[in-house]
Amino acid sequence: MSESTKRAAAPVKSGESITDILKTIITVVAAVLVVRTFAFEPFNIPSGSMIPTLLVGDYVFVSKFSYGYSKYSFPFYHPNFDGRFFNSLPKRGDVAVFKLPRDPSIDYIKRIVGLPGDKIQVIDGLLYINQKPVERVRTEDFVDDETGTKVPVRQFLETLPNGVQHPILQPIDNGPLDNTPIFEVPPDHVFAMGDNRDNSADSRLPPWDHGVGYVPIENLVGRADFRFFSFDGNTPLWQIWNWPFAIRYSRLFTGVH
Repeated sequence: MSESTKRAAAPVKSGESITDILKTIITVVAAVLVVRTFAFEPFNIPSGSMIPTLLVGDYVFVSKFSYGYSKYSFPFYHPNFDGRFFNSLPKRGDVAVFKLPRDPSIDYIKRIVGLPGDKIQVIDGLLYINQKPVERVRTEDFVDDETGTKVPVRQFLETLPNGVQHPILQPIDNGPLDNTPIFEVPPDHVFAMGDNRDNSADSRLPPWDHGVGYVPIENLVGRADFRFFSFDGNTPLWQIWNWPFAIRYSRLFTGVH
């Protein structure tokens, strides 16, 4: 056997193989952390407060760079600093993920309707921004079957002052959150509301009443840009045989508006 054949047949040392595997794992983990911290982070929708825009079982990618970076941009560790780097205010109508002010370990997702200095009020179910009513037009009823029972709910198309249009659900106009005082949004804060107006704990409720209150800019995690997956909330994940029927194919890879 030639010397070259002997060299080719020589076994790879196990130590070198393990080292290569560890390097690969570390590289992949580091890449994932960088992407989750500075680019996109996945979130799933566990509640119906943003119906009809987001359904229970939707999975969305949130762009971390949309509003700059704060200590809450880091997914597993919150460094001890205040404020934001490369700060950019949300646009009115953005669907944003933020850390709940009264408990930053909890992520919330709502629509930003009020910016610093705005005056927000709801009168008979109609949203007012700076004392002007926001236009809403009645559309076809939304059929809510999240509980397994098909229930039609009043649906409207709302047009915010900057022209952003989005659907909302408003079952009634005289619910507990349909008539509010005037909220004047403080500096460095925003006002967030759910699109499912009568079923959303949001900035209309103060933190001491299980609500959100004003959201500090620092608490913003990012903007929800698109859905990459959607799974029927009525189907348990362990029922693998039902997965093909539980996936909402029409919602895959669609934008969030």
